[in-house]
Amino acid sequence: MNIRAFWDAVLAQNEQEIRKYFHKNAYVKWHCTNEQFTVDEFIIANCEYPGDWGGEIERIEKMNDLLITVVRVYPKDQSVSFHVTSFFKIKDDKIQSVDEYWADDGIAPKWRIDKQIGKVIK
Repeated sequence: MNIRAFWDAVLAQNEQEIRKYFHKNAYVKWHCTNEQFTVDEFIIANCEYPGDWGGEIERIEKMNDLLITVVRVYPKDQSVSFHVTSFFKIKDDKIQSVDEYWADDGIAPKWRIDKQIGKVIK
């Protein structure tokens, strides 16, 4: 499966292209908000989300039938930024299930800044 092309379709909010990557009975779990979606529901949640989106894949790992990606996602105006870690279960070169964990990007909490611990990654 071409995971880069999948992410291109997701970021472009291209319903027809996204659908091609999934098995009919696949599902997507967003654990941070305790939601599970069918493919149709995932496409609605993704494609009807307002705005134009961009992103960059920061990491891809493959282990047998599991693909793991870390992607930075942001609106085209880059007013905010998110990171999503996704675990794709692949069968017959299509997505059978996805477990995703979304996080808002931001600065470290004040208590760690006050303690002057840690450093900026980039």
